[in-house]
Amino acid sequence: MRLIQLRRADGKTGGNSGGTGERRLAWVDGERLRTIRGFDSAYALVWDALKRNQPLREAALAAANASKNEEALDYAEVYAAVYSGGQAGSSPWRILPAFDHPGDAARCMVSGTGLTHVNSAKQRDAMHAKTAAATAPITDSMKIFQWGLEGGRPNAGEIGVQPEWFYKGSGHVLRGCGETLEVPAFADDGGEEPEVAGAYVIDPSGKARRVGMMIGNEFSDHQMERKNYLYLAPSKLRNCAVGPELVLDFDFKDVRGRVKVERAGAAVWERAVATGEANMCHSLENLEHHHFKYAQHRVPGEAHIHFWGADAFSFGTGLLLQEGDVMEVAWEGYGKPLRNPIKVDRSKPALARVMEA
Repeated sequence: MRLIQLRRADGKTGGNSGGTGERRLAWVDGERLRTIRGFDSAYALVWDALKRNQPLREAALAAANASKNEEALDYAEVYAAVYSGGQAGSSPWRILPAFDHPGDAARCMVSGTGLTHVNSAKQRDAMHAKTAAATAPITDSMKIFQWGLEGGRPNAGEIGVQPEWFYKGSGHVLRGCGETLEVPAFADDGGEEPEVAGAYVIDPSGKARRVGMMIGNEFSDHQMERKNYLYLAPSKLRNCAVGPELVLDFDFKDVRGRVKVERAGAAVWERAVATGEANMCHSLENLEHHHFKYAQHRVPGEAHIHFWGADAFSFGTGLLLQEGDVMEVAWEGYGKPLRNPIKVDRSKPALARVMEA
């Protein structure tokens, strides 16, 4: 079962949606989006299921069955607005990030882990090799990847080696399918990172609950990171995209997909990619443990979106994205592709002046 979050682009409001237009939660029924009565977000549905002590998929099916007579939207029409930019005659609905904290974006942590896939480790190693000491046998990136190969898949009930971890920001950095991913004026560049991201909530007892998985474009500043691997942290502080669909009954064993970059309507780079545990050096359980072992990551009511790493990205082949390029990420079984254009701010960076309180 797959869910999708929507908002009206014409500013009409209704229910308890807030924001600039009415929010809706819908489930994907082929080429129809069937709205779910009483819920305007996946987060609200999850929290209702927790209060009822009901499995999420069971709660989602029940809510969908109870909403059979609700409005059904043409998915192709809604999705086409991603391409048209909302031209006349297109659907008034826009696709939101597949998961968020609708009441308070600051209570949604967006983070990720890297060096989990063989190809990404090789590309990172190549980026950092020039800055490594000539006498070093391997870079620090490859050391961490090797540690993952050796200890990232512990026996059941045991704790494995910790992976690389990074912070991207709060829910304010999230973008939906069709929304622009921005390269700020102070950045060196911006590039796609085709990934799968997990969605989580922390229940009232402080336990992490996995909600589902979704297509993700983690989007990073690879030029900044290449200068020095200690710049990894600021290179990740960029917006990112997830969706369009939240997959509840996902398969994360061996996931196949494609990533491409379009320029002026034509593909300038395209690659088959793979993710899932069969293509990673860590088990999902080990990655989740090392994120949620921190007490500050288990605050009741908070939402988490965590990226699982990329298999390949265009920067690794020398392509630099330009204003107006469109990045597309697709994973089999995860719904329609995630598409986002890129916008580059070429203005002179302004000093972020701090004023006295």
